[in-house]
Amino acid sequence: MKVVILCGGQGTRLKEETEYRPKPLVPVGGMPILWHIMKTYSHFGHKDFILCLGYKGDMIKDYFLKFEELSNDFTLSLRSKSERIIHHSKANLEDWNITFINTGQKAMTGSRVAQVKPYIGNDKEFLLTYGDGVANIDINALIAFHRSHGKIATMTGVRPPSRFGELSVHDTLVTTFNEKPSVSEGFINGGFFVFKRELFDYLSVDEDCTLEREPLETLVKKQQMAMYPLDNYWHCMDTYRDFLLLNELWNAGKAPWKVWA
Repeated sequence: MKVVILCGGQGTRLKEETEYRPKPLVPVGGMPILWHIMKTYSHFGHKDFILCLGYKGDMIKDYFLKFEELSNDFTLSLRSKSERIIHHSKANLEDWNITFINTGQKAMTGSRVAQVKPYIGNDKEFLLTYGDGVANIDINALIAFHRSHGKIATMTGVRPPSRFGELSVHDTLVTTFNEKPSVSEGFINGGFFVFKRELFDYLSVDEDCTLEREPLETLVKKQQMAMYPLDNYWHCMDTYRDFLLLNELWNAGKAPWKVWA
């Protein structure tokens, strides 16, 4: 299945990093968070990607055009720059197909998705997620869940970690303390969607078309959206604090979203 990844936003809440690069290129453990997301899908056999570009999209194109050099040691002849030796085995190269679509600087999410319709071709279904969230998620289990319910849309529901420590108290005595508990009430949109191609009937290429507003709200009213509950790890790189946390986990060898070998 084709995997559409929204990569066009400005990431204004992560200005410390996104002033210089698009959020999908913000590094986690030395590799862009976009690479981590693509590795998750690839692990489950989905290697045909469509990237919806916008803010600083040329930097994403340039990154993948130079992927071999950026990911490996290499030797270059300065007299003839076409003469180079990449020091790796072919097994280290990702076998991904990536389509880069410039969906505009100001387009909202629905508009960006609408613009990739020609690249979905005649496929009856496609996958979609955001370019800034990682999760320990079984993509094929998500697809099976989607097909079993027969709806146009399936959204992954997650319980995000709280930003505040949780206390249990008896009288004035603290009995338990949990620094980063998961929110226990309700789910939020964690991305990692599966859509039937009928979704395009609810979208417009107009810049102000926002996927999460009228299109998805209409599908809910028509009872055409299912929720896949994810109890495993999920985290979005929304702020600089998130950036530090994800890097801390990766560098400690404790990244829960790393499902690949």
